[in-house]
Amino acid sequence: MHFPAAEPRKSLYYNYQVFPHYHGAASETADDQTVTVVGAGPIGMTAALLLAKQGVKVILLSAELQLSEGSRALVYTKRSMEILQAAGAAERIMAKALPWTHGNSIYKGQIAFRMASPVSEHDQFAPLNNLQQNWLEHFLLEEIQQQPNIEMRWGNKVVDHEQTHDQVTLTIETPEGAYQHTSKWVVAADGGRSPIRERMKLRMEGASYEGRFVIADIRIKLDYPTERLAYFSPDWNPGNTILMHREPDSIWRFDYQLDPAVSPEEALLPENLHKAVNDQLKMIGKDHLAWEMDWSTVYSARALTLDNYVHNRIIFAGDAAHLLPIFGVRGANTGFQDAQDLAWKLAAVVKGWAPEKLLESYSCDRVGAAREIIAEAGKSTRFMAPPTEGYRLLRNAVLSLSLAHEFVRPLYHWRTSRPHAYTHSPLNSQHDDNAQMNELTENGALIPNVKFADGSFLYDAISGKFTVLALTEQGQLPASLHAEIAALKKQGIPVQLVALALDGVTADGADRTAAIAPDVAAERFFAQAGAIYLVRPGHHINGRWINYRENAITQTFQQFLQAAEGAAA
Repeated sequence: MHFPAAEPRKSLYYNYQVFPHYHGAASETADDQTVTVVGAGPIGMTAALLLAKQGVKVILLSAELQLSEGSRALVYTKRSMEILQAAGAAERIMAKALPWTHGNSIYKGQIAFRMASPVSEHDQFAPLNNLQQNWLEHFLLEEIQQQPNIEMRWGNKVVDHEQTHDQVTLTIETPEGAYQHTSKWVVAADGGRSPIRERMKLRMEGASYEGRFVIADIRIKLDYPTERLAYFSPDWNPGNTILMHREPDSIWRFDYQLDPAVSPEEALLPENLHKAVNDQLKMIGKDHLAWEMDWSTVYSARALTLDNYVHNRIIFAGDAAHLLPIFGVRGANTGFQDAQDLAWKLAAVVKGWAPEKLLESYSCDRVGAAREIIAEAGKSTRFMAPPTEGYRLLRNAVLSLSLAHEFVRPLYHWRTSRPHAYTHSPLNSQHDDNAQMNELTENGALIPNVKFADGSFLYDAISGKFTVLALTEQGQLPASLHAEIAALKKQGIPVQLVALALDGVTADGADRTAAIAPDVAAERFFAQAGAIYLVRPGHHINGRWINYRENAITQTFQQFLQAAEGAAA
């Protein structure tokens, strides 16, 4: 039997609720339209919500009886907030989160480099947003509780599984004993130590770094703005790094690097935690302030990924699929992108309008993203926590030179996480004008968001559906385009036609018309009247045309629908 902690976790700022456990019949089989998600952290919850909003039923399993402890994933990018908006939780999250735009790298008491994240009037969210993971999960859970398509099961720990060609049977332990649950599809979002991944003996590729960091969440009144503070080689921790982040509820997070000779167990002793915090406060001249410890842990920097996320009917997402360094806020933020890409593709397969082969593109697209992040994050990690004496010498040279030479200072840049462009996705159109159009809106890239005159945003209008964006004048749309969209809808494909009217004239036959100024169209899309964009349900461009060509959009869909038609025949 499985006995998760039944006493509420202790926190200085969050009141934990213990939920009643679920126990099923000795054996049960979910219907073919149900997906089972293992792991109710941020990625599992988000995947469940995005699937539910695609009309898929979800059973969401949590081994615990309560939400996660401590700040954990803390900084959420603009892209993550756009995904959480599609999941239905962003408004609640942003009512609590602390947005920010700047990060400071400090050496010898001087700001050696100040990072500024770009902002635009068309941004729906700030570039970076701080919120403790328990609060994030709280708001996701509130949305889950409003979704009739999601069944939340607390205290359900998957201890074994058996997979055949068309289903997975999970053995689930609860406080009342075990039961077996069979599902057509299982999403493994069960974390960095994924028991499902371990049972399958799947190996990750990449690099692990020796550097270990302590996270210490403390409650203290500091009069600093919400900006990242990175102190390099502070006097009390020479050769190492400490990061400081402001959190809601007067909580501050200290991430400080451990000396290799200090074990995690030793580092987490109360007297050692208190000494480190007091030393940092003394260095910044705030040691006169009272503070309380809320939560602490130790983590290591790793840059690893599976080479395939789809294993028949078990699909991996988030930390179960990859382990990425937190420098540049890449962990959970990458997982949210997994959840978004997986949700619409798995929904397409479950609902029957696309073949199972479509899921191969999830693995292709997201493994490619993880590998790109690993290459980029490795640079940040080697600077923040040098893995060898050679890298340490290089880092120390940069630190010393930066005090007097401005050209060196950009080397401090922590290369913030950015959305991956699916440039090499097998879904990208082979029947379009991609090669003739501006590379900033190439196939696989995110379609730029647009804030309309009424305050609404393009992403809210196109989330969760394939969208044909047509730039129009005088309400003109090709008649054959209407016919194409209607035929695709008859196949069960969630597709819509949205006209972006450069002159504000409503386009007959469009599912929606939004007015957009010609200069905004030129600036955001590098396009004029007549241009067409096909956009995936997750906001990435799937094809683009300077002018509409009959049947080109249908041909693009055929690239991944032909297998389904062949099977039906």
